[in-house]
Amino acid sequence: MTTTLTDIPAAPKSLKISDKRAQRRKFQNSLASIALSSAMVVACIPLILILFVVIQRGIAAFNLDLFIYEQRTFRATEEAGFAHGFVGTALIMALAIPMAVLVGISTAVYLVEYGRGTKLATAVRFVTDVMTGVPSIFVGLVVYAVVVRGTGLGLGFGTLAGAIAIALVMLPIVVRSCEEMLKLVPDSIRNASAGLGSRKWQTTTRVVLPASAPGLATGSMLAVARGAGETAPLLLTALGSLFTVTELVGRAQASLPQLIYQHARQPFPPGLERAWGGALALVIITLLFTILARTLGTKYNKIRAGM
Repeated sequence: MTTTLTDIPAAPKSLKISDKRAQRRKFQNSLASIALSSAMVVACIPLILILFVVIQRGIAAFNLDLFIYEQRTFRATEEAGFAHGFVGTALIMALAIPMAVLVGISTAVYLVEYGRGTKLATAVRFVTDVMTGVPSIFVGLVVYAVVVRGTGLGLGFGTLAGAIAIALVMLPIVVRSCEEMLKLVPDSIRNASAGLGSRKWQTTTRVVLPASAPGLATGSMLAVARGAGETAPLLLTALGSLFTVTELVGRAQASLPQLIYQHARQPFPPGLERAWGGALALVIITLLFTILARTLGTKYNKIRAGM
């Protein structure tokens, strides 16, 4: 018995419909992939352009003179650099990092471990979110009014005032990022520690914090990268200097972002070149902190995956 083409049964309608749906879904998936890839490219273009311009214009002034000489005058001189700015930024960040990190991590620990569901924790989160969106110039104004010129304090312009302003800028970033890192620690680990008879503070200090340490470091490094590039608060608190200053109180302090701002306004080509060189140095510092944060984050993810 022979079988002809007319004897082969036709494909069910449901199968044809499913094929059409699969083709439509495949088309939609391709369209979404193209749209997302295009959005990623568009988002990367400004960053690439910024890096290209900063490197192109700053590489000429990015030399040893930038790191070893001071800018003792605003006039164009050959032996001039931002050495005092690097020293000032290092001193300001050395004071700001402990203040922001210690207070920020402690606040995050309270929010996750002790204040769950409380009104105080809700209020702290609200204030932290508000501080995250507040322009940094407002932080500088508050520190200027309270610390620099405040009654009772009146510390004047200097390293300490600048460090307090930068710490306030960094604080909400540390709190929110560290809070999320602490939330990623499984509750089963906390329950296991409690089942062995550990108290709450013992579980927090000996189990939760060590387990989330790389994540906490990641959040802190991101905050440091943000604080290192702030300019507006320092204009109102550290003020600026033409010389290297090591005192914490009583003398205006220079900083790298502030020097970049001042030299970018000069009409002299050497000053503009130094501004671009300082900008390149600041970009490199920020990138180093960001890369360090990402590296620690990757390490944290590997540790968490092995739990």
